[in-house]
Amino acid sequence: MSSISSETFLTTPEAVAQALSIPVEPLQTVHSVYPLRISAYYLDLIRQHGLPLWKQAVPDLRELDDTDGLTDPLAEEQLSPVPALVHKYPDRALLLVSHQCAMYCRFCTRKRKVGKPEMTVDNAALTAAFHYLRQTPSISDVLISGGDPLMLSTARLEWIIRSLRSIPHIMTIRIGTRVPCTLPLRVTPKLAAMLKKYHPLYINTHFNHPAEITEEAQQACAYLADAGIPLGCQTVLLRGVNDSADIMKDLLYRLIRIRVRPYYLFQADQTKGTSHFRTAIDTGLAIMHDLIGHVTGMAIPTFALDAPGGGGKIPLTPEYIIHKGDTLEFKNYKGDSYSYPNCIVP
Repeated sequence: MSSISSETFLTTPEAVAQALSIPVEPLQTVHSVYPLRISAYYLDLIRQHGLPLWKQAVPDLRELDDTDGLTDPLAEEQLSPVPALVHKYPDRALLLVSHQCAMYCRFCTRKRKVGKPEMTVDNAALTAAFHYLRQTPSISDVLISGGDPLMLSTARLEWIIRSLRSIPHIMTIRIGTRVPCTLPLRVTPKLAAMLKKYHPLYINTHFNHPAEITEEAQQACAYLADAGIPLGCQTVLLRGVNDSADIMKDLLYRLIRIRVRPYYLFQADQTKGTSHFRTAIDTGLAIMHDLIGHVTGMAIPTFALDAPGGGGKIPLTPEYIIHKGDTLEFKNYKGDSYSYPNCIVP
């Protein structure tokens, strides 16, 4: 992207090893399979806050010792009718527009191809995707993702959005981006002004830890929110990063203070190379139990698992129902018992 210099990123094992004063050989070993990129901005956060951010960004040899993971856990390749487009749900589609991110997260669902040349999206692929969308009137919602769409130039991103807006049955456009977290200076008044022209448009960003919510991130989100763009956050539950109720509460409250509404808390996908990040399902359920009733409802995300094999998102909630018959017997968030009539009065 022309507006961001190469000095903005560390992209080699040697550069990361020197910056963090760590051995280079393990980084080289992982880098030979999975690419690395860390923004200079996020590197500074790692130096300040340590392990929870380090784990997300710095290659780990455990990525190569994963016998349980799946290369394409969500079966996106099988659900791709044309290159760069995934059509899983009846009324919406996922459009992959970039193979680059400001940081290559070590837990990435598309770890198999993000940052690799084979994922490069050219005009021919996008033209084929636009044609498919025009021919599929059941699709009313498109999620632009990648890679990270905000790594594109503003002009190219606008061309993509404008092309989607020209399709009459596409009502809503969403952008999935981690740039407000990993490269917030990319979000400028000029970018926000461009996006504002194409409402209804929504952005889901991605923060995993309270330390990621900085003054720079707040300003990036403010530019977008002030442009009338509703902001949501899709957090991933990561072992050793945010797998405690206290950390999650702090994150959720910081999000709503910067006008980002928590949207999903995802169980980590079963992606090959990421098994060391996954928690037990019970960990997420216990966190949700500690959140519900104790944290304002607008800050409560939906805890969900994206089913392997393309099964879609499955909401997971703590158990509150004790018995369901003519009367519903249940417990509230405090553990107190209640009942409610479960019948229709004639």
